[in-house]
Amino acid sequence: MTLKKDINELSQAEFNVMKENGTEPPFQNEYWNHYEDGLYVDKISGKPLFTSRDKFASDCGWPSFAKSISEDVSEHFDDSFGMRRTEVRSETSDSHLGHVFPDGPKELGGLRYCINSASLTFIPKNQLEEKGYSEYIRLLD
Repeated sequence: MTLKKDINELSQAEFNVMKENGTEPPFQNEYWNHYEDGLYVDKISGKPLFTSRDKFASDCGWPSFAKSISEDVSEHFDDSFGMRRTEVRSETSDSHLGHVFPDGPKELGGLRYCINSASLTFIPKNQLEEKGYSEYIRLLD
């Protein structure tokens, strides 16, 4: 896997989301309405996290996925800001990705992984092999 980003190369917005548990503005982020076939990987570690096949339209303003494809995605109780919710983190990069909610489409399993675009890098399906992710092409066929 070749798409890794050193923590010192993160933009201020990426650092705020991934390392300071921030949230980017809804509807003002790169992937909230992006539906090209491909793979979403952790911006720091390059580990595959989600596929476009599991992405669905949501009115929340952030990329929404029905499930993760990685055991690297972990869930943790989050009671910040007086809310009770489940935080989603990348274990390898020890980074905040977003939150998971039980209000996703029932036909897709009922979960909505609401993920910050700033924590993701998208790799189009037609570039997976050249970027070192050929084993994930089958998930998009």
